[in-house]
Amino acid sequence: MVGLKRNLQRVFVLCLFIFVAACSEEVKQEVNTDPVTFNAGDECHVCGMLVIEWPGAKGQSINKQSGETLKFCSTTDLFSWWLQPENKTVKAQIYVHDMAKSEWAHPADEHLIDARDAWYVVGSDLIGAMGPTLVSFADESAAQELATKSGGRVLRFDDIDLLVLQEIGKAGHKYAEDHGKQIRESMGVE
Repeated sequence: MVGLKRNLQRVFVLCLFIFVAACSEEVKQEVNTDPVTFNAGDECHVCGMLVIEWPGAKGQSINKQSGETLKFCSTTDLFSWWLQPENKTVKAQIYVHDMAKSEWAHPADEHLIDARDAWYVVGSDLIGAMGPTLVSFADESAAQELATKSGGRVLRFDDIDLLVLQEIGKAGHKYAEDHGKQIRESMGVE
């Protein structure tokens, strides 16, 4: 009888242990990380500008754990955010527009592609939300075609670092200076 009682206690403790372990496991929910559309009123996570009011490729990041979606008015702002040390550890699905299949003035959201697989042109004459920007493509040959026409160069996702963004920023200052000069001249102001 003592043996039976002891075995029942062991079974009870084992069942209790299994029950507690099962209840304490984190419940993992599937998070949808498919790209989402850009809508009126969406603000850029970096600069706060309204995303769809500006031309050029845009970006978005969807957190694989929480499902939180961050939207960016340009690929340059997307990379400005992504390259910050605290963000590189985020498990995220990142998207950009394939500009070979979209109008520059109004990129089509059905042509959002995985940013890590994209080809980027830096140094083109195309102007995005914040001035010169990275132009994204799904296909290397389309990227190379723009780079050849505009004097830019083709990079991959992992090639883009803060030095590349600094180069784009310098081009942006030159663009702003030239644009300001054009406005002053058109108004007859020197």
